[in-house]
Amino acid sequence: MRIMQNSGVPIYQQIAGQFREDILTGKYKHGEFLPSIRSLAKDLRISVITTIKAYEELEKQGLVTAVQGKGYYVNAQDSEMLKEQHMRKMEEHLLNAISAAKIAGISNSELIDVLKMLIETEDDSH
Repeated sequence: MRIMQNSGVPIYQQIAGQFREDILTGKYKHGEFLPSIRSLAKDLRISVITTIKAYEELEKQGLVTAVQGKGYYVNAQDSEMLKEQHMRKMEEHLLNAISAAKIAGISNSELIDVLKMLIETEDDSH
């Protein structure tokens, strides 16, 4: 796990974001426990409070559940929820691409052509 001190994003959000990504992509499976709060804090050289805050953030999002004395385990992921999470992420990236295209003076049709080309390239590589 990588933490960037000067990114402007609070450390607990960086941790929660990386775990969210790992859970949604299946790196952490249903029922699997996340690293203990103390061991993660030690590994990342951060405070236990920051780690707790990150795990509580994941719990608020419904991705994990706390078990007294055992830690946090990954909840089963609903396929609709997964799709929605990925849809939001895709929309965010596309909005960034649209913004970058406008700044570069690229027309909507050129942007669509680039997207189509990237899709075709990606399809060919699989």
